[in-house]
Order: sequence, then structure tokens, then C-alpha cells
Amino acid sequence: MRRHWIAKGIMFGIFAVAAAFLFGYVAMSLWNWLMPEIFGLKVISYWQAFGLLVLSWIFFGRFRGGHWHRHGHRWRHRLAERWMQMTPEEREKFRQEMHGRWHHD
Repeated sequence: MRRHWIAKGIMFGIFAVAAAFLFGYVAMSLWNWLMPEIFGLKVISYWQAFGLLVLSWIFFGRFRGGHWHRHGHRWRHRLAERWMQMTPEEREKFRQEMHGRWHHD
């Protein structure tokens, strides 16, 4: 079971790195396609585009969790609604399943 989680972690890491490079390439391509023509700005390199992405994430709260906080609220609300509709037996079964998933004794 532990190997499964390690493999998932490695795959997530590979996906995250690939996504970061893809976002940088897309940002560079869009900048170089639009900004010089529209505003007369210079063409930028890949690393400059990647730096602009990181800077925008810092300025607009991506690293502060603002984006995930909004989604987390909806998730908690849906879980609370489902919890209220469960019978006591269903709640106990749910508790046991969650305990089994998170506590590998």
C-alpha cells in the first residue's frame, strides 16, 4: 500500500513539473503573439514568461490559498448536507471507513 502512495506522489510530481512547463510555454506564446502587436512591447523568453506567472500567482493570491478556500467551503457544505441525511448506522459505517483510510494501524 505504501508503494502505491509513493508511486502516486511521483506521478503527481511529474505531472506538476510538466504542467508548470506547459503553463510557462503558453504564457510566453500568448505574450509574444499579442503584446508586441497590441502594445508595442518586446518579445519575452520562456523564463521571463515563467517568472511573470509566478509573480502573478504571488500578487493574486494563488500561493495564499484563496482559490482553494472557496472550493473547500462548497465541499464542506455538501458533506454536511449528506451527513444530515444519513442514518446513525450509515454515519458509523462512514466513520469506520474514514478511520480505515487515514489510520493505517
